[in-house]
Amino acid sequence: MTEITHPNIKDGWFIESQALWPGQAMTLKVKKVIHHEKSKFQDVLVFESTDYGMVLALDGVIQSTERDEFSYQEMITHLPMNSHPCPKDVLVIGGGDGGVLREIVKHDCVESVTLCDIDESVIKVSKQYFPHLACGFDHPKVKVHIGDGFQFLKDKVNSFDVIITDSSDPVGPAESLYKEDYFKLMFNALKEGGVLSTQGECMWLHLDLIKKVLNDCKKIYPVATYAYTTIPTYPSGQIGFMLCSKNPETNFAKPLRKWSEEFEKEHLRYYNAAVHEASMIYPQFLKNALEN
Repeated sequence: MTEITHPNIKDGWFIESQALWPGQAMTLKVKKVIHHEKSKFQDVLVFESTDYGMVLALDGVIQSTERDEFSYQEMITHLPMNSHPCPKDVLVIGGGDGGVLREIVKHDCVESVTLCDIDESVIKVSKQYFPHLACGFDHPKVKVHIGDGFQFLKDKVNSFDVIITDSSDPVGPAESLYKEDYFKLMFNALKEGGVLSTQGECMWLHLDLIKKVLNDCKKIYPVATYAYTTIPTYPSGQIGFMLCSKNPETNFAKPLRKWSEEFEKEHLRYYNAAVHEASMIYPQFLKNALEN
């Protein structure tokens, strides 16, 4: 059987170097390359690493690893979900690995979840190689639409309590998901009092982009803020989320709903009510930048 090769793998190491994070790179030692394909939209790579388990990379950028995916999946999901009084209808844009779905259905109040992802290949690969993520697709409340999230939202009005955009970086297929027009579409698609979260980039690398997107959001939503989590295999070990609400009374820094400590201990690995609050406490350089 022919060994699978990939241009980002050299001398047994996967190397993630991108123009979006100049002057630095992330490397993981490769145990075995499992799968590689060129989908209609992007380069899809799956490999087993020596220390982070199975890894999914799209266009040469790490999307998830078995070891640390939970910090991202739980935070992008539970920050908005627990900031809404009773989210029943939820939309996920992107999220083709299924991890956000896995987290959404932990909320008993949810009645329906729709996922829209442009690349069916990501869903297929996730189901095959990342069952700990893709288990989200198996829930009876979940339905899947294959297509462009921007287009999907165009005729949706007053339809969802929460929208979660689990996208890759603002290049390639996900570029439109960082623009003001996209946040306007989500505003229209949200019900009264609706809440959203989107992947919001890294404070150490993308401060100008964070400021621009946050300012765009504040033109549209009465409440908009930035929260963050730690995750070792994302650039600089940190990733953020844009949180917006149509309800001017929303205080994202204080969760409206809380699970018991027993539930948090049994069903969560990163998120808890205290971490929710801590995710919106900023280091001084970020605080200065966002206040200006």
